[in-house]
Amino acid sequence: MKYLFLSIFILTLSCSNGQNSQVEKSNSNTSENLVAMLDIIWQREQIPIRIRDSIGRALGFESEAFKKQNEIYHENHDINEKKVTYLLDSLGWPRKKIIDEQGNLTICNVLQHSSLEVREKYLPLMRKAVKDKELSARFLVRAVDRIATDKNELQIYGGQMKYYPESKSFNFWPIKNPENLEKRRAAMGLESISEFLKRKRVDLEWNLEEQIKRTKEFELAKQNEKK
Repeated sequence: MKYLFLSIFILTLSCSNGQNSQVEKSNSNTSENLVAMLDIIWQREQIPIRIRDSIGRALGFESEAFKKQNEIYHENHDINEKKVTYLLDSLGWPRKKIIDEQGNLTICNVLQHSSLEVREKYLPLMRKAVKDKELSARFLVRAVDRIATDKNELQIYGGQMKYYPESKSFNFWPIKNPENLEKRRAAMGLESISEFLKRKRVDLEWNLEEQIKRTKEFELAKQNEKK
């Protein structure tokens, strides 16, 4: 019954967009069609971003060419977001054995580029998918920390960094209880924060004392804002 509904879902979604694609031409294997649909979403989400950023680096991020390409990206993203949220609303989180890691990456990247409201809506579904081992914890961690920064709150797992003009360098967005960061990361099956920085090739070293200080300054600033 679930695969029948999946077949109907893909057919409905394809027809509603009026697109000539591999997904629309074949309905013989619903799992393959879902993977194909997510692959199309990935391409239409990522290629405009790459072109836009290349134009920005070559012609400037205020150039008309950059702005035009950015509009194309947002138009594509709006379509992709509707497809992904319809998929999640209709079927829940897809099985990992069907869509694999790339499919999960596609869904999470579309959500990550969506509004705060959309990301918060699907966070419980992501948590359940991680609990059911249908989604890697790294995707949930990234979503949780990104939401925290957008809400001007302390991040939990240390995955979000920001460029600070005053120091002309990148640093962590302030972290909740930095003393226990490694324990939280380990509990989610993540690498140490030092290994994370090496993998990201970021010119930044983990300094616990510095991060404790920055967290206290952040909390004090928030307290002063409330006065």
